[in-house]
Amino acid sequence: MKKILVAVKRVVDHNVRIRVRPDGSGVETNGVRMSMNPFCKHAVEAAVSLMEAGKAEEVVVVSVGPKASTDVILTALAMGGTRGILVETDEALETLAIAKLLAAVVNEENPDLVLLGKQAVDDDSNHVGQMLAGLLDWPQATFASAIEAENGALEVSREVDYGRMSVSVPLPAVVTADLRLNTPRNAALPMVMKARSKPLASRPAGAFGVDLSPRLAIEKVSPPPERAGGRIVASVPELAAVIAEDIADMESL
Repeated sequence: MKKILVAVKRVVDHNVRIRVRPDGSGVETNGVRMSMNPFCKHAVEAAVSLMEAGKAEEVVVVSVGPKASTDVILTALAMGGTRGILVETDEALETLAIAKLLAAVVNEENPDLVLLGKQAVDDDSNHVGQMLAGLLDWPQATFASAIEAENGALEVSREVDYGRMSVSVPLPAVVTADLRLNTPRNAALPMVMKARSKPLASRPAGAFGVDLSPRLAIEKVSPPPERAGGRIVASVPELAAVIAEDIADMESL
């Protein structure tokens, strides 16, 4: 395996309270702290670890988004990626358009493995990895909690409802990372400074000749209703009385 391509996404930082825009058109991102999608960090860590183990020679990091997305690429380069590619667009693209752009990058770069986070925490779609594998007609392994590379193939462990499943996929392949895959490293300051000297190419999304037309129309985005505050009781008998009262109220509806 010579080259691994890792796709990363810039999202609202997971420690920030999400707010809906006043007009209901989507989630507020102006003036909000942004960072790399947590699942993408696990994909980057997996790629860099494979390279450090001598299983790959190069880790290429790609992101699709506005110019500001260079910050998540630089984070990945500081973690150990070798070079970056920004597919620049200010449009809010749907998952199929993202998958098509990544497929175009894959066709140019010819990696042996594509790693992605299993989903992004902003929309939780869990679409892009599967769509990308379908567009490329490559084998895929999703929700990876362990990856071993041997003899031109991958052994991938996946946590499922009944335990753990192991699948073997030949290369090239698409793999999506779960949070259990590893513990992403924190890049030290020297690595952050070094990342700025690594190659980072930027190309407009329109240069790839991909149809980016939206297929969905968002009518309205609204926050979930506020939960009622909890009630503190002083004793078990009082708790039993409250439960009985609630049951009686429900039965009277």
